[in-house]
Amino acid sequence: MNQVLDAIKNRRSVRAYKPEPIPRDVLSTIIEAGNQAPSGGNLQPWRFVVVKDSELKRKLRQATLPTWKKVVEGWKDKRPESYRRIMKRYREMEEPKDPVYFNAPTILFVIGISRNDCPVVCQNIMLAAHSLGIGSCWVGFGAQVTDDAEVVKALELKNGERIFGPILLGYPEDHPDPPKKKDPVIKWI
Repeated sequence: MNQVLDAIKNRRSVRAYKPEPIPRDVLSTIIEAGNQAPSGGNLQPWRFVVVKDSELKRKLRQATLPTWKKVVEGWKDKRPESYRRIMKRYREMEEPKDPVYFNAPTILFVIGISRNDCPVVCQNIMLAAHSLGIGSCWVGFGAQVTDDAEVVKALELKNGERIFGPILLGYPEDHPDPPKKKDPVIKWI
């Protein structure tokens, strides 16, 4: 099979990581793959923040956990199967409980202004990571940190910038099974 199509088909969202750090040169290669994403007018309206510091990760956990709990609690009646699955995983987590960042060794923030361009950067990053044996997961809850002044300062968020991701990176504990995908909805004209 074509290597790109194989990577797309086999990449999974990883939520269990080995504690070993990813070497800086490997992270640089992954970020460079993200930086190669197309952008309108080649403006490249993004930047990257790599978080490996345990104290900042603790602050990120504290900033996101209340929102995570509130949203997941809302699933109890609307999405009971998802709620049960997520709460089971949460109860089984070792301390510190981290249902957003999953104690990933590296959290990579893609920060920018373009809703069109920045998500493409994230996809490039996750495919590059997969090709190098690195697990990844794009966590939307991880962007819910903008109410914490210390985190905003650490990320150097400016007016008009948004967090796209963040993307968790680490060596996977295992390779998750593929979820069942719906057939694509296609209209041929």
